[in-house]
Amino acid sequence: MPADKSSRARGVDRVIDIFRQLHIARQPMTMRDLIDATGAPRSSIYELVSLLCEAGLVEQDAEGSVFFGREMHYYGADYMAHNDLIRRAHQLMVEIVAKHGETVQLCMLEGNKYTVVLSESNAHPFKITSDIGVRVPIPWTATGRLLLSNWSDSAILDLIPAEDYQLSSGKTLDKQEFIEEIRQAGKQGYCLTEGLSESFTCCMAAPIRSRSGQSVAAICFMISRDTSEERRQMLLQELITAGQTLSDFI
Repeated sequence: MPADKSSRARGVDRVIDIFRQLHIARQPMTMRDLIDATGAPRSSIYELVSLLCEAGLVEQDAEGSVFFGREMHYYGADYMAHNDLIRRAHQLMVEIVAKHGETVQLCMLEGNKYTVVLSESNAHPFKITSDIGVRVPIPWTATGRLLLSNWSDSAILDLIPAEDYQLSSGKTLDKQEFIEEIRQAGKQGYCLTEGLSESFTCCMAAPIRSRSGQSVAAICFMISRDTSEERRQMLLQELITAGQTLSDFI
């Protein structure tokens, strides 16, 4: 590759890394922190941040710290308006939160992890939620089990890193039991787990399927383990209905 093309490629990689580090931080970063996080040369980061500021993709505050700019919001809004599933899911999730007052999320696979694509919460001070875009180990919640329900055993074992079977509590999940839970979730059309990612949480999820039956996403509630059985069943049925509604749009 010619030197100028190689340099441009590195520049693109560094821009992507800047965006990734800002997303991980979820708050403005000083130039020093951004340089340390990316490992890129100081001059390169200063030059790229300057160019990105001119384009409105990042902004610098009065102290010089960097964060996403207004243009990024516009692009995100364009994506939501264009992606039919996410747009319809957002509308439905707002209605569900208004009706039940529980945190509801839309999740999808991203590589060998899953991510929260959308999250809606009420105004209650106590919320159980995961941050949007953060990559979470698949075995940690009900959602991950549903997203793999159409995968073969060997594909599942090849996909998930060994360290992801270890929960935040220190317990390590048995791989065969995990696969059996995936198969059970696929058969019953929903999944419910307790105390996996957090000891006080219950995660319940329902699949959103393509016309071929593939689980392309899952909609879930993150609720307290103290929630009564009657309310759990009511919320679970709400998720199943929502999953079926969204599946019909695909």
